[in-house]
Amino acid sequence: MNASRASSAAEELRGAGLRVTAARVALLETVREGDHLGVEAIATGIRERVGHISLQAVYEALHALTDAGLVRRIEPAGSPARFEGRTGDNHHHIVCRACGAVADTDCATGQAPCLTPTTDHGYTIDEAEITFWGLCPACSSNPVTPTQYEGRT
Repeated sequence: MNASRASSAAEELRGAGLRVTAARVALLETVREGDHLGVEAIATGIRERVGHISLQAVYEALHALTDAGLVRRIEPAGSPARFEGRTGDNHHHIVCRACGAVADTDCATGQAPCLTPTTDHGYTIDEAEITFWGLCPACSSNPVTPTQYEGRT
């Protein structure tokens, strides 16, 4: 890991009021270098950087970094939780129905919330989380069987 990136990650952790550990720095860098990673992929990335870490410790660190706003958790329907380093902006996701690939897409209007519900039921709305579903370019070029769509609507 690049020393300047590691010190930047450490500064961000400190700035968020979190204890700086090698595992947390490695987690933050792994998530930011990855592409909507699942917990197992994040654990592998941390282990490649700092050695052994338990899955429970990964979950605990992810929870702390998500609560601090340094990492964002997304849960597309029918998919386990994934994590990304792109936070604090107004973006949404496109998910492939066949392979589960996830891509970011900016909000069409640029300001939160992007959409206004027909009724707000008295809530003060500050965010809209949108997931677009379709087929990624790789899956669009291959025949897709209906069973690949099960559980994803």
